[in-house]
Amino acid sequence: MQIVGRKVLHELARQHADVSSAVEAWMCEAEEAEWRSPNDVKERYPNASILAGNRVVFNLKGNRYRLEVKISYQNKTILIKRAGTHAEYSRWDI
Repeated sequence: MQIVGRKVLHELARQHADVSSAVEAWMCEAEEAEWRSPNDVKERYPNASILAGNRVVFNLKGNRYRLEVKISYQNKTILIKRAGTHAEYSRWDI
């Protein structure tokens, strides 16, 4: 998959050094993934939340950080929408 918007993740890792290895691991896995549907995402990430409009919320570093993306399964593209702490996620309008 192609990842668009990496800057969001790099900024999260810059602000919160403890999540940087989890961010790098997720990006490596996502790049190698060949997700064709939300079911493929859930198979690899059972705790991911599948939302309307092909959006997915991933947990990073357990439940401490959240990552919201939009996936175009047909175009094999992941758009990083936002990432933040669990407390910040609680204020997102999902």
